[in-house]
Amino acid sequence: MAKSPAPVRFGRTVVALLFAAVALFPLLWMALSGFKPNSEVTATPFKLLPTEWMVSNYVTIATDPAFQRAMVITFVGAAIFTVGTLAVNSMAAYVFARLEFSFKPLLWVLAIGTMFVPSMAILLTSFIMVTRLYMLDTLTVLILPGIASAGQMFFIRQFYLSIPTALEEAAMIDGAGRWRIYTRIFLPLSQPAFVVVGVVSFLAYWNSYIWPIMTITSPELFQIQQYLANFRSERSPERGLLMAGSFLAALPVILLVMIFQRRIISNIKIAGLK
Repeated sequence: MAKSPAPVRFGRTVVALLFAAVALFPLLWMALSGFKPNSEVTATPFKLLPTEWMVSNYVTIATDPAFQRAMVITFVGAAIFTVGTLAVNSMAAYVFARLEFSFKPLLWVLAIGTMFVPSMAILLTSFIMVTRLYMLDTLTVLILPGIASAGQMFFIRQFYLSIPTALEEAAMIDGAGRWRIYTRIFLPLSQPAFVVVGVVSFLAYWNSYIWPIMTITSPELFQIQQYLANFRSERSPERGLLMAGSFLAALPVILLVMIFQRRIISNIKIAGLK
């Protein structure tokens, strides 16, 4: 394949840098605002750098027991949610990718059809259901309802379809059953798809806001986005603390994406649609 001319490559680099600057500017502004006094965060004329660097904002919010508790409980919930999502959706994906059973095409259409139902359309009915199941104000209500995902099941299934059937046939000749084939062959080979699905699941849980404020009222179970929303409404003048807390809350997911960004991009290509 012919290499692009130098001016074209330079132009692409400039455009990419401009897009990156536009995308990263809000994050940079939030991080720097955490060092500003409250009066400077929304002051006019706009100043990017603080006139007085206040590290105390980050120290105060990081040592706040409520903030620490929200970060820990959100991380624990996100970790459990991610593991549960990988387990449930990978098993469902294997069933639809490799097993033959009655009404399989119909069930597949019904499962994939849920991808086209907006989450807001079933928000009220979901709330009524978890209320009747006495799941409100528990960590279960944040984890269990969203574990099964048609989109993630579809993504993993497409990856499983690319695995040669000869591996299964050889395992069956050796006497392996479906469960052993799934655990000994498909799971070890699932790392590319699992990286993508795992990161997406973790980010979805970490950034969730509407569902937690509907189902969680106990401060001990407040999620990090819920904590920040309450902080904004109850302590709105303390904008420097809010910006510091928001940046610290965004830091774990930023690091997660930075660590796995190359794998995410390459694995999406590997697990592309067949």
